[in-house]
Amino acid sequence: MRYRVVHETRYSCSELVSVGHNEARLKLRSTPRQFLIGHTLDINPLPSVRTDSVDYFGNCVTRFSFNHGYQQLVVNSTNEVEIVDAIPLTDIGPAWEELTPANAEGHGHNDLGVIEFRFESPRCRVVNDLAYYARATFTPGKPVAQAAIELMERIHREFQFDPAATTVATPVEQVFRLRRGVCQDFAHLFISMLRSLGLCSRYVSGYLRTLPPPGQAKLVGADASHAWLSLWCGRSLGWLDLDPTTNLLPGQGMSHITLAWGRDYGDITPLKGVFTGGGHCSMAVGVDVSQMESHTEAETGGSFAR
Repeated sequence: MRYRVVHETRYSCSELVSVGHNEARLKLRSTPRQFLIGHTLDINPLPSVRTDSVDYFGNCVTRFSFNHGYQQLVVNSTNEVEIVDAIPLTDIGPAWEELTPANAEGHGHNDLGVIEFRFESPRCRVVNDLAYYARATFTPGKPVAQAAIELMERIHREFQFDPAATTVATPVEQVFRLRRGVCQDFAHLFISMLRSLGLCSRYVSGYLRTLPPPGQAKLVGADASHAWLSLWCGRSLGWLDLDPTTNLLPGQGMSHITLAWGRDYGDITPLKGVFTGGGHCSMAVGVDVSQMESHTEAETGGSFAR
């Protein structure tokens, strides 16, 4: 299945921005189930300096700067990608305790690309209360994938999706107390629970393909970005994607499109920067996910953005 993802960010300022420096992580990753066909990143006005590189976690980064005035900045990313058919989950991995630091030898924990996702990060805290909550599901001897899927289902059932309950700065402990939030909150919360048990888990950003209600057309630009997580389940199974917001396994279907991954949202913010001047500024974001079929596009959608 092929998709086109258009992600546009528009900044409007009341006064001239004299100097600005920005980072964009808007180019989709290639993975075993996802093949990037093409990518363009259009920036208007043209920046004074633009460079492309790969960050520590393997995500593509475009850095661009301005040393001339502007009042409006538009960053438009277009990705075309192919997602392969669903892969059945036939391996539920070793007992979860075998993947904790004391017992992890032979399960890939000598790989820095794995163990670095076991430690606390700014938005994913190691907290005793979160470990206690998770242990009701991660009972002794339970296979790691089975326990993770059950915990995902539990979070989906016991926590309410509520865009008004939190902000990007809400700490994970408060999300836990409120029992509500958005996809970013639930991903951070789930990761915090897993790391509090000594397991390795990373934050994943991307897009979610959904369908509009029957009989209704999808509004162009009304889709949104999404977030979930991956858990290291040992060498035999590798990284398992889990989405507590939708209660789905992203790696087992074609609904999720991966953009980037890191320790938490702070590592992979799609677009961020600093600037001087500008007066009062506002930001508008529009995302459109469309299915590509034989030179025609059947409209689909995405949701659950921050």
